[in-house]
Amino acid sequence: MKVIITGATGLVGEGVLLVCLENPEVTEVVSISRKPINHKHNKLKELIVKDFSEIKNYASELSGYDACLFCAGASSVGETEETFTRKTYDFVVPFAETLSEINSSMVFIYVSGNRTDSTEQGKVVWARVKGRTENALLKLPFKAVYNFRPGFMRPVKEQKNVRFIYRIFDAISPLWYLIFPDWICKMEEVGLAMIHCVSKGYPKAVLEVKDIKISAR
Repeated sequence: MKVIITGATGLVGEGVLLVCLENPEVTEVVSISRKPINHKHNKLKELIVKDFSEIKNYASELSGYDACLFCAGASSVGETEETFTRKTYDFVVPFAETLSEINSSMVFIYVSGNRTDSTEQGKVVWARVKGRTENALLKLPFKAVYNFRPGFMRPVKEQKNVRFIYRIFDAISPLWYLIFPDWICKMEEVGLAMIHCVSKGYPKAVLEVKDIKISAR
């Protein structure tokens, strides 16, 4: 399969990228980002896009792919509902809408977050905004849409974009992994689950940590 990945300069995107590059099912990867990534591979292509709202200008480069793994995202720390909406819903949904017009036969996978609020009515701002984003994506005319809700993710060894706090948790994560199996998963599992959702499908459109682990098998 040929896949598009966004967010490869961040924790989730880089982890998924590395898993895809090592997986024999994936024959080609194009990374869409605002700046170059620090990885080279014979499967990997880079598409530098300064403004994601202009993705329609790259239709010819993106028309032959089987899936888009949307791993780009913004932190909600210090954000109001209005500003977080601009950085999340207004960033993701228009991109996906344009991509569905370019190639509706692909699978779209969005990395949301654990405890996202599908009702859009809860008290937590980020959860409402991500829930609204998930719901909008599910209405788009792709072959399939999957919303991933991972919790804490153990990075793969080759990752470079890992925050210090993640390194600390990862050092003790074998214990946490056993104590909180429904909250913690491995980045490798996230990447494999995405690949399998594209190649095999999954009975649920929203994948919590437990579903991610099942799909990764």
